[in-house]
Amino acid sequence: MTDPHEDGFDRDDELRLQLQSLDPAASLAPADPTRVARLLEGTMTEHETATRTPSRLTWLLATAAVVLIAAAGAFAVVGHDRGSDELPTAQDSTGEAADPTVTSLVADGAADGKCMVPSAEVLAEQGLAFEGTVTDITDGVATLEPSEFFAGKATDLVEVAAPSKDMQALIQAVDFQVGGSYLVAASDGQVLVCGFSGPSDPALEDLYAEAFPR
Repeated sequence: MTDPHEDGFDRDDELRLQLQSLDPAASLAPADPTRVARLLEGTMTEHETATRTPSRLTWLLATAAVVLIAAAGAFAVVGHDRGSDELPTAQDSTGEAADPTVTSLVADGAADGKCMVPSAEVLAEQGLAFEGTVTDITDGVATLEPSEFFAGKATDLVEVAAPSKDMQALIQAVDFQVGGSYLVAASDGQVLVCGFSGPSDPALEDLYAEAFPR
Protein backbone atom coordinates (compact mmCIF):
# COMPACT_ATOMS: atom_id res chain seq x y z
CA MET A 1 0.00 0.00 0.00
CA THR A 2 1.36 3.47 -0.89
CA ASP A 3 2.06 5.99 1.90
CA PRO A 4 -0.05 9.15 1.29
CA HIS A 5 2.77 11.36 2.64
CA GLU A 6 5.25 9.96 0.19
CA ASP A 7 2.76 10.58 -2.60
CA GLY A 8 2.48 14.24 -1.50
CA PHE A 9 6.26 14.65 -1.53
CA ASP A 10 6.39 13.23 -5.01
CA ARG A 11 3.83 15.73 -6.21
CA ASP A 12 5.83 18.62 -4.65
CA ASP A 13 8.94 17.44 -6.45
CA GLU A 14 7.08 17.27 -9.71
CA LEU A 15 5.70 20.81 -9.17
CA ARG A 16 9.17 22.15 -8.46
CA LEU A 17 10.48 20.51 -11.62
CA GLN A 18 7.71 22.11 -13.65
CA LEU A 19 8.41 25.56 -12.17
CA GLN A 20 12.12 25.22 -12.84
CA SER A 21 11.41 24.33 -16.44
CA LEU A 22 9.35 27.53 -16.78
CA ASP A 23 12.03 29.79 -15.14
CA PRO A 24 13.98 31.58 -17.93
CA ALA A 25 16.96 31.97 -15.62
CA ALA A 26 17.08 28.30 -14.69
CA SER A 27 19.80 27.61 -17.25
CA LEU A 28 21.99 30.46 -15.96
CA ALA A 29 24.71 30.03 -13.40
CA PRO A 30 23.85 31.09 -9.86
CA ALA A 31 24.47 34.82 -9.22
CA ASP A 32 27.44 35.92 -7.16
CA PRO A 33 26.14 36.66 -3.63
CA THR A 34 28.50 39.66 -3.27
CA ARG A 35 27.25 41.22 -6.48
CA VAL A 36 23.64 40.64 -5.48
CA ALA A 37 24.25 42.40 -2.17
CA ARG A 38 25.92 45.35 -3.96
CA LEU A 39 23.00 45.69 -6.38
CA LEU A 40 20.50 45.67 -3.54
CA GLU A 41 22.50 48.32 -1.69
CA GLY A 42 22.68 50.53 -4.79
CA THR A 43 18.95 50.21 -5.35
CA MET A 44 18.18 51.27 -1.79
CA THR A 45 20.59 54.23 -2.01
CA GLU A 46 19.01 55.53 -5.24
CA HIS A 47 15.54 55.26 -3.72
CA GLU A 48 16.59 57.24 -0.66
CA THR A 49 18.21 59.93 -2.83
CA ALA A 50 15.12 60.31 -5.01
CA THR A 51 12.78 60.64 -2.01
CA ARG A 52 15.09 62.65 0.23
CA THR A 53 13.37 65.66 1.78
CA PRO A 54 14.87 69.17 1.41
CA SER A 55 17.79 69.82 3.69
CA ARG A 56 17.66 72.24 6.62
CA LEU A 57 19.80 74.73 4.69
CA THR A 58 17.26 74.76 1.85
CA TRP A 59 14.44 75.55 4.27
CA LEU A 60 16.49 78.30 5.91
CA LEU A 61 17.23 79.95 2.56
CA ALA A 62 13.58 79.79 1.53
CA THR A 63 12.46 81.26 4.85
CA ALA A 64 14.99 84.09 4.60
CA ALA A 65 13.77 84.96 1.10
CA VAL A 66 10.16 85.13 2.29
CA VAL A 67 11.14 87.36 5.22
CA LEU A 68 13.06 89.75 2.93
CA ILE A 69 10.15 90.02 0.49
CA ALA A 70 7.69 90.68 3.32
CA ALA A 71 9.99 93.30 4.85
CA ALA A 72 10.39 95.10 1.52
CA GLY A 73 6.63 95.19 1.05
CA ALA A 74 6.05 96.50 4.56
CA PHE A 75 8.69 99.21 4.08
CA ALA A 76 7.06 100.35 0.86
CA VAL A 77 3.63 100.57 2.49
CA VAL A 78 4.90 102.35 5.60
CA GLY A 79 7.00 104.73 3.53
CA HIS A 80 4.02 105.60 1.37
CA ASP A 81 1.76 106.16 4.38
CA ARG A 82 4.40 108.24 6.12
CA GLY A 83 4.84 110.38 3.05
CA SER A 84 1.07 110.83 2.83
CA ASP A 85 0.91 111.86 6.50
CA GLU A 86 3.77 114.33 6.29
CA LEU A 87 2.65 116.02 3.10
CA PRO A 88 -0.31 117.91 4.58
CA THR A 89 1.90 119.11 7.45
CA ALA A 90 4.42 120.63 5.04
CA GLN A 91 1.62 122.09 2.97
CA ASP A 92 -0.04 123.58 6.04
CA SER A 93 3.18 125.24 7.18
CA THR A 94 4.00 126.69 3.75
CA GLY A 95 0.44 127.29 2.53
CA GLU A 96 -0.74 129.27 5.56
CA ALA A 97 -1.73 132.75 4.41
CA ALA A 98 0.37 135.50 5.93
CA ASP A 99 -1.28 138.50 7.55
CA PRO A 100 -1.79 141.30 5.01
CA THR A 101 0.49 144.32 5.25
CA VAL A 102 -1.32 147.54 6.14
CA THR A 103 -0.51 151.24 5.87
CA SER A 104 -2.40 153.40 8.38
CA LEU A 105 -3.20 157.05 7.59
CA VAL A 106 -5.28 159.87 9.02
CA ALA A 107 -7.16 162.44 6.96
CA ASP A 108 -6.92 165.58 9.10
CA GLY A 109 -3.72 167.09 7.75
CA ALA A 110 -5.24 170.54 7.13
CA ALA A 111 -6.73 171.10 10.53
CA ASP A 112 -5.91 174.79 10.31
CA GLY A 113 -8.50 175.09 7.52
CA LYS A 114 -6.07 176.45 4.96
CA CYS A 115 -5.71 174.83 1.53
CA MET A 116 -3.35 175.41 -1.35
CA VAL A 117 -4.12 175.05 -5.00
CA PRO A 118 -3.30 171.46 -6.09
CA SER A 119 -0.18 171.23 -8.23
CA ALA A 120 1.88 168.41 -9.69
CA GLU A 121 5.03 169.84 -8.07
CA VAL A 122 3.61 169.62 -4.54
CA LEU A 123 2.01 166.24 -5.22
CA ALA A 124 5.31 164.79 -6.44
CA GLU A 125 6.94 165.65 -3.09
CA GLN A 126 4.59 163.40 -1.11
CA GLY A 127 6.02 160.23 0.39
CA LEU A 128 3.01 158.08 -0.51
CA ALA A 129 0.62 158.09 -3.43
CA PHE A 130 -1.65 155.33 -4.68
CA GLU A 131 -4.92 154.43 -6.34
CA GLY A 132 -7.27 152.02 -4.60
CA THR A 133 -10.82 150.86 -4.03
CA VAL A 134 -12.67 151.14 -0.72
CA THR A 135 -13.64 147.65 0.47
CA ASP A 136 -14.94 148.49 3.95
CA ILE A 137 -15.76 151.37 6.29
CA THR A 138 -16.02 150.53 9.97
CA ASP A 139 -15.98 152.95 12.93
CA GLY A 140 -14.84 155.82 10.74
CA VAL A 141 -11.92 153.87 9.24
CA ALA A 142 -11.95 153.30 5.48
CA THR A 143 -10.06 150.25 4.19
CA LEU A 144 -8.73 150.52 0.65
CA GLU A 145 -7.26 147.80 -1.54
CA PRO A 146 -4.56 149.48 -3.66
CA SER A 147 -4.41 148.75 -7.39
CA GLU A 148 -1.30 150.88 -8.05
CA PHE A 149 1.33 152.70 -6.01
CA PHE A 150 2.92 155.82 -7.51
CA ALA A 151 5.19 156.57 -4.54
CA GLY A 152 6.09 154.96 -1.23
CA LYS A 153 6.16 151.39 0.01
CA ALA A 154 3.47 149.13 -1.41
CA THR A 155 1.26 147.25 1.06
CA ASP A 156 -1.72 144.95 0.73
CA LEU A 157 -4.16 147.38 2.34
CA VAL A 158 -4.38 151.04 3.33
CA GLU A 159 -6.52 152.15 6.25
CA VAL A 160 -7.58 155.79 6.46
CA ALA A 161 -9.15 157.26 9.59
CA ALA A 162 -11.63 159.70 8.11
CA PRO A 163 -12.33 163.02 9.83
CA SER A 164 -15.74 164.07 11.03
CA LYS A 165 -18.35 165.41 8.61
CA ASP A 166 -17.75 168.98 9.74
CA MET A 167 -13.99 168.65 9.22
CA GLN A 168 -14.54 167.10 5.80
CA ALA A 169 -16.48 170.16 4.67
CA LEU A 170 -13.86 172.50 6.09
CA ILE A 171 -10.75 170.94 4.59
CA GLN A 172 -12.28 169.35 1.49
CA ALA A 173 -11.40 165.92 2.87
CA VAL A 174 -12.21 162.77 0.97
CA ASP A 175 -15.69 161.35 1.50
CA PHE A 176 -14.87 157.65 1.14
CA GLN A 177 -17.64 155.32 -0.04
CA VAL A 178 -17.52 151.53 -0.21
CA GLY A 179 -16.86 150.40 -3.78
CA GLY A 180 -15.49 153.76 -4.88
CA SER A 181 -12.07 154.19 -6.53
CA TYR A 182 -9.81 156.90 -5.10
CA LEU A 183 -6.46 158.58 -5.67
CA VAL A 184 -4.76 159.27 -2.35
CA ALA A 185 -1.54 161.10 -1.47
CA ALA A 186 -0.04 161.27 2.02
CA SER A 187 3.02 162.42 3.90
CA ASP A 188 4.15 161.46 7.41
CA GLY A 189 1.03 159.35 7.90
CA GLN A 190 -1.40 162.15 7.02
CA VAL A 191 -3.57 162.22 3.91
CA LEU A 192 -3.02 165.27 1.71
CA VAL A 193 -6.43 166.85 1.27
CA CYS A 194 -7.59 170.08 -0.38
CA GLY A 195 -8.00 168.45 -3.77
CA PHE A 196 -4.82 166.35 -3.77
CA SER A 197 -6.77 163.23 -2.77
CA GLY A 198 -10.24 162.26 -3.89
CA PRO A 199 -12.39 160.10 -6.17
CA SER A 200 -10.67 158.99 -9.38
CA ASP A 201 -11.80 161.41 -12.09
CA PRO A 202 -10.10 162.65 -15.27
CA ALA A 203 -8.81 165.89 -13.69
CA LEU A 204 -7.22 164.17 -10.68
CA GLU A 205 -5.87 161.36 -12.88
CA ASP A 206 -4.13 163.96 -15.08
CA LEU A 207 -2.63 165.62 -11.99
CA TYR A 208 -1.22 162.28 -10.75
CA ALA A 209 0.04 161.40 -14.23
CA GLU A 210 1.94 164.70 -14.35
CA ALA A 211 3.35 164.28 -10.83
CA PHE A 212 4.33 160.63 -11.30
CA PRO A 213 5.11 160.10 -15.00
CA ARG A 214 5.39 156.45 -15.98
